[in-house]
Amino acid sequence: MAPLTPRLVVPIDVKKQPWEQKVPLHNRWHPDIPPVADVTEGELFRVEMVDWSGGRVRDDNSADDMKSMDFTIAHYLSGPLRIVDSEGVPASPGDLLAVEICNLGPLPGDEWGYTAILERENGGGFLTDHFPSARKAIWYFEGIYAYSPQIPGVRFPGLTHPGVVGTAPSVELLNIWNEREKRLAETNQETLQLCEVLHQRPLAHLPNPENCLLGKIQEGTAEWHKIANEAARTIAGRENGGNCDIKNLSRGSKVYLPVFVEGGNLSTGDMHFSQGDGEISLCGAIEMSGFLELKCEIIRGGMKEYLTPVGPTPLHVNPIFEIGSVEPRFSEWLVFEGISVDESGKQHFLDASVSYKRAVLNAIEYLSRFGYSKEQDVKPKRFGGRPLPGPQLRRLPDLLSCSNDGHPPVTQGEK
Repeated sequence: MAPLTPRLVVPIDVKKQPWEQKVPLHNRWHPDIPPVADVTEGELFRVEMVDWSGGRVRDDNSADDMKSMDFTIAHYLSGPLRIVDSEGVPASPGDLLAVEICNLGPLPGDEWGYTAILERENGGGFLTDHFPSARKAIWYFEGIYAYSPQIPGVRFPGLTHPGVVGTAPSVELLNIWNEREKRLAETNQETLQLCEVLHQRPLAHLPNPENCLLGKIQEGTAEWHKIANEAARTIAGRENGGNCDIKNLSRGSKVYLPVFVEGGNLSTGDMHFSQGDGEISLCGAIEMSGFLELKCEIIRGGMKEYLTPVGPTPLHVNPIFEIGSVEPRFSEWLVFEGISVDESGKQHFLDASVSYKRAVLNAIEYLSRFGYSKEQDVKPKRFGGRPLPGPQLRRLPDLLSCSNDGHPPVTQGEK
């Protein structure tokens, strides 16, 4: 028998606001956000999602929407989904949830996305001291390819993936998150070495009820106020997975997520047409609405068997990501080296962030020789200069992507 069509468990109407969707969305992590649907182990199901901003970014030539973006909205997620086995028994704390990505892509009729540089005074990014003003590029999709009117001469195959996929935290884990992030937020920034060379956004995004969306829980009720003041923001990646932004997490990949609450309460969102190894400008992926077609397996007792805690409690674990075999084929590329010396000429001791910053700046400076503005902004320029030695410009290296928000930095990479 041919496989069944995936069951649609979370539909999205891109013409409606996140809070108007038929199946409620949410933008916080909390154990008491109720599941919106049950999914049976082994079942093929489809989850649709809005872009991370919930449609606040417009398909136009102005970056005003990014300049004034309110980041208390991030990220709008689809779910939570309660995962049960064939007998109806839900996943239990201590289990491992294997989530397989069978298919994914943009929502039909909404085949476009955007990258952006954030305004320095509205958070900025990894290179905001060099690029302090908001910029935006719109990308249109043609099958596996994307092109942008704001970056002429560039067309490249993307590697589509979800930026956020995770399970709900337990009360104990949520308390751990809030306590440690509160301590970090209270830290004197001058004691942190990164403050010497990198613009500092808030060190942590603490619970904030502003623009809080909690799925089925009605805003303004006593329950909503309690959860909204406790719920973790979705910007940081944590033990539950969350905002992982792994560019290769595409078709055929599996994520092994720890289960902290009954049913797991799986949520996902923040779809990307493509990105590099992280996001230099914080909005450096090609953001879009989209869908995932998934299958789940419950591995009973899998946390203890497969995940080793790195921390003071058994909850201090992290997911395992099994990358699929799909990837654009590039046989040639350029590598730009970064060393641990900042722009003033000061030597730092084995500072991977300084080294990565130098590597990215070297890539940007090189590409600017061939007709592109350093910001990849809305000022189209003719592609000029001599061809690149070796690789041609079959795709524009992702200058807006890099280590940020807890993503592990590297000192050199495919740029």
